[in-house]
Amino acid sequence: MSWQQYVDEHLMCDIDGNSLTAASIIGHDGSVWAQSATFPQFTAEEITAIMKDFDEPGSLAPVGLHLGGVKYMVIQGEAGAVIRGKKGSGGVTIKKTSMALIIGIYDEPLTPGQCNMIVERLGDYLIEQGL
Repeated sequence: MSWQQYVDEHLMCDIDGNSLTAASIIGHDGSVWAQSATFPQFTAEEITAIMKDFDEPGSLAPVGLHLGGVKYMVIQGEAGAVIRGKKGSGGVTIKKTSMALIIGIYDEPLTPGQCNMIVERLGDYLIEQGL
């Protein structure tokens, strides 16, 4: 299965008539493996800050999580494994695998829990596959 298929079929999937707003699979170095057409243009600095938070949990909390120029308030995640952010009625979930970051962006009516499930389920699968 191609990386684009993972994005199209597993991340941008339909859940109760709703789906993520945008999704991407990005290498730890910031290289895009695959993404939805709606995924925002991000900077290398934003990915560097996200990677730092996985190594030093809590480093993003004081300054916020930035992705595509949008600032999200960092909310509870799993240290070293999952970062979650909230902005208004939407937010972002980022799951780290051994080689990549799985990123899902959502807005209402999709719920934070649904976004977490979509992103983390694929991340867990890729971890099981050694990716």
